[in-house]
Amino acid sequence: VQFVESGGGLVQVGGSLRLSCGASEFTFSNYPMRWYRQAPGKEREFVAHISSAGGNTVYADSVKGRFTISRDNAKNTVWLQMNSLKPEDTAVYYCNTNPPKREYWGQGTQVTVSS
Repeated sequence: VQFVESGGGLVQVGGSLRLSCGASEFTFSNYPMRWYRQAPGKEREFVAHISSAGGNTVYADSVKGRFTISRDNAKNTVWLQMNSLKPEDTAVYYCNTNPPKREYWGQGTQVTVSS
């Protein structure tokens, strides 16, 4: 199984994007899920967490109040709504379980915020 991320793109400062994460033959409802990101020259970092049923969310301090993670287990999809984007949000964004499994990493989706 590999997760497939989509929805990235080029956006201006202050803009919004909505990322999606899905996978076939994977029962999302069994796992808490996270979004991660990796900027050029930096290590991959945690962005947002959602519990398996969706009732609990946690965010990195850098995105708190701007990003919202959500999920629909019936659709096997996790989203990341990103508002008030900043240049420092530029990165490749990935989804994975918590804890992440090496074999689940997908290609990610590029988010570029221009100033």
